[in-house]
Amino acid sequence: MQIVTVLLLDMLFSGIAAYGFAAISHPPRRVLKFCALIAALGHVSRYCMINFLHWHLVAASLVGALVVGLLAIIIAPRLKCPPETFSYPSLLPMIPGIYAYRAVQALAMTLSTDGEEEFRHYFYLFESNGLITIFVVLAMVVGQMLPILIFPRISFSSTK
Repeated sequence: MQIVTVLLLDMLFSGIAAYGFAAISHPPRRVLKFCALIAALGHVSRYCMINFLHWHLVAASLVGALVVGLLAIIIAPRLKCPPETFSYPSLLPMIPGIYAYRAVQALAMTLSTDGEEEFRHYFYLFESNGLITIFVVLAMVVGQMLPILIFPRISFSSTK
């Protein structure tokens, strides 16, 4: 029962975040709830892969972004909106903000150190967190774009 609660909370919070991100770009109102739904399903799939299947964050983010991209391709023709209208706001809750924050923090600490050992330690933290951030974002971009490239007829005719 507790696992179901955790999964539902993960879906709820990622859906709320995607709803807010989507609202910023002023799409039609009917689109907002689908952005939240797609984000919830993509984020919970990544969460399950990380926590239950013990996948790395990068691989799980790739598959989560594939889920987002596929769902956007499926929903876009029905609502007469481009798939990007759904997929971009739905991906934003999956951005690894803590890794990006730690990379910037480590870079600032690297620049303010006096000793070589301390510099190496903070530079290592900068490299590690920065690379994870870059590769997760890259995996999300590739995962989201693959369905659009695989199904061009569906994705490019969704607004007609």
